[in-house]
Amino acid sequence: MLTCCPIGPAIDAAAVFAGDLEPWVTTRPDGYRELDLIIPGICLPESIPVIEEALEKLPGLASARVNFTSKRVVATWNEPSFKPAGITEKLNDLGFISRPFDPSHSGLKADDAQSRLLLRAVAVSGFAAANIMLLSVSVWSGAEGSTRDLFHWISAGIALPTVAYAGRPFFRSAVRALSSGQFNMDVPISLAVCLAALMSLYETFNHGEVAYFDASVTLLFFLLTGRYLDHLMRARARSAVSQLLSLAASSALIEEADGTPHILAATALQPEMKMLVAAGERLAADGVVISGASEIDRSLLTGETNPEVVARGATVHAGMLNLIGPLVVNVTAAGQDTFLAEITRLMASAEQSRSRYVQIADKLARIYSPAVHILAALTLAGWLIWTGGDWHSSLMTAIAVLIITCPCALGLAVPAVQTVASGVLFRNGVMIKDGAALEKLSGVDTVIFDKTGTLTLGRPRLTNSSALSSSDLALAAGLARLSRHPLSRAVCEAAKSRGVTPAAVERVQELPGNGLSGWFGGTQARLGSRRWCGLQENGSQGLPEFVLALGEATPAIFTFEDELRPDAVSVIAKLKAEGLRVEILSGDRKAAVNRAASALGIEHWQAGVTPQQKLAYVQSLKETGRKVLMAGDGLNDAPALAVGHTSMAPSSATDIGRTAADTIFMGESLMPLLVARDVAIATQRLSIQNFALAVGYNFLAVPIAMLGFASPLIAAVAMSTSSIIVIANSLRLGLSFSKQRTAVVTKCQPDSLGISIFERRAA
Repeated sequence: MLTCCPIGPAIDAAAVFAGDLEPWVTTRPDGYRELDLIIPGICLPESIPVIEEALEKLPGLASARVNFTSKRVVATWNEPSFKPAGITEKLNDLGFISRPFDPSHSGLKADDAQSRLLLRAVAVSGFAAANIMLLSVSVWSGAEGSTRDLFHWISAGIALPTVAYAGRPFFRSAVRALSSGQFNMDVPISLAVCLAALMSLYETFNHGEVAYFDASVTLLFFLLTGRYLDHLMRARARSAVSQLLSLAASSALIEEADGTPHILAATALQPEMKMLVAAGERLAADGVVISGASEIDRSLLTGETNPEVVARGATVHAGMLNLIGPLVVNVTAAGQDTFLAEITRLMASAEQSRSRYVQIADKLARIYSPAVHILAALTLAGWLIWTGGDWHSSLMTAIAVLIITCPCALGLAVPAVQTVASGVLFRNGVMIKDGAALEKLSGVDTVIFDKTGTLTLGRPRLTNSSALSSSDLALAAGLARLSRHPLSRAVCEAAKSRGVTPAAVERVQELPGNGLSGWFGGTQARLGSRRWCGLQENGSQGLPEFVLALGEATPAIFTFEDELRPDAVSVIAKLKAEGLRVEILSGDRKAAVNRAASALGIEHWQAGVTPQQKLAYVQSLKETGRKVLMAGDGLNDAPALAVGHTSMAPSSATDIGRTAADTIFMGESLMPLLVARDVAIATQRLSIQNFALAVGYNFLAVPIAMLGFASPLIAAVAMSTSSIIVIANSLRLGLSFSKQRTAVVTKCQPDSLGISIFERRAA
């Protein structure tokens, strides 16, 4: 069954692609060719199997996979004679406009246009429904004759333009479906709305006692509300690909063989070119440093916040930030061959998974439209036979069946409770981006944490401040105050907390890979690595450190440690007590990860793990049936975040980390993770209740309508009542959880719903 969602002006932005598709086709390492298309018009999950099945019937096409989140379809083939133009032609036949995926035009504008259209339609239909209801009350109260006719004509003047405007998302979708020989859920909705309005207009022309303008407009209002809520939740789960690619510089300064520099677009870079990278610039391609020394922010690769020293021979990647000194880099990979592009492909592949609710929606959507049409047709035929050809009463009864079976309650069952859950979570420091994450979060059995920035705060802290003399701390702060290095900032923060004023150090210089030097009282002072300050390279039990050397005085050692989140120990203990397996998967050094795991009581951990290794490990757990919650904060975690059963990131995470994650938690506390899981379990329970209420309503209401005991108005009221019941049941979630800010969990008890309530006290 086809379902597309026309969105007015937004469709114009996605005009049919008439160009050559060959430049957009890529060849994978396994020899298969691949085409990535974006379909802005796909808005309901029932479209997924239709598109995939239709495309896979094309001779020579190996597979087609729809990514509902990013509104994309990826088609692969290995048949030399296959023409990619057949893919777009088939999509056009199905009523979908498509074009090659371009990160700079990823469909986000179309999403915004659709959201605005739906919101305006909800507002217009709601306003119109309220006014028509007021007029209907007067008719119900006994208005007769010309007064009743006047109220009906006023209602018609409000309802007909409202139906024409607010019903566009359903009407256009229905027309496109029918024009391609298909049915979708919007066909019976459009029939019910239009027939109710037209029959009401007929009754008004003929001075009828009853008109059903209120039924048609109220029906539209509730249907649009459900669709807007669903769109709102899904819009928060857009793909992070465009943000990923934006990390790389759009251009680079290239040095020709004769030494002449010129700017070249990143897409035009080729291996063996010499790329000049100034301090403060991001790299536009992968390469090897051939000249210069600096410090590089490699957090997108390792997830660690401490800069890494690079010099001749060091490997650097697109998107990394050069912090201190200029570099000359020999380009080794550019464009789609860079590490950043590989991360993008990993994420795009990982995003293909589907939730159980989407699969259920696919199955329900396949049978809903034909079932509704069959019921309405049987009702019309049966009443025509029963009444001896009374088409008026027969048609009104059939309209009542169409209205009463409209899936308002079903459409609101999940979006309503997810919207309430989003509000509850937001008040508790959690932002939910995708409603499906709540379903997934409730069923996790394994939690994997990144270390730096997730279990820790991602900022170094001077651990031996109290053991240092005020003079040493003042001198170190005097050297460090102009440095951007995280350890330098930690020194300055420690001096400030002790009330120590930084010393007046002159001629301060920062040497990449070594540290800081300056003159104090006529003597040279150094703050940096052991080697540079004249000590042996024996480390400090794996902890980051600075050495302060002043002339012949005994050097002072400054040791640092990334601070654990204040409640990390209690949260880990709580997760383990609930039977969840807890692990650490970090790109940090073995000693640092071991220390954090020991402090937190986590037995299973891995250190020095690359993004590819993280992704492979999470995938291996999924293959064994584990449901993994991946919690991380960096770009190196993004593929694993995307492929996990569900994912979570702190608000301090990188933009890509936050985009890839299903949920975001705020502040320094790790407790929102527990709250999110508790709310997710409650949300699933209420969603099931809502489904039961909606299905139960249909089992009761449909026979009543078919037997003629419900007029279109009563059908609309019944349909609206079922929606209100579903919404009211969803609101119970908000009443079941405390609105206090998450701080310390002091007690956990079940309420009447069986929902665990955290009683908290403010920190």
